[in-house]
Amino acid sequence: MFPQGKMGKMLAKAQKAQAKIQEDIAALRVEGSSGGGIVKALVDGNKTVLDLVISAEALEDATPAEVADLVLAAITDAQRKAQAEVEKKMNDLAGMLGLPPGMGL
Repeated sequence: MFPQGKMGKMLAKAQKAQAKIQEDIAALRVEGSSGGGIVKALVDGNKTVLDLVISAEALEDATPAEVADLVLAAITDAQRKAQAEVEKKMNDLAGMLGLPPGMGL
């Protein structure tokens, strides 16, 4: 166990900040789209798909393969955006802890 000196306080601060970041990531909601918005996907910070909306327009004159491509593109878009947000939050945490930017946690 760390003593309650400077190192102990720094560790406690890091654990508290990490818990907050993990909560923020779990609560994060990011939308991605494809086909000019005719297919939309909603993911959380863990990149789990929470919702998928396919407009009627996406189904008009489209083959199943084309619709599948639109769905995959919307999910990929949402997951990329979620990953960028998570990386930003992790870099913010690193900054709060005095670590150099880009240093993995």
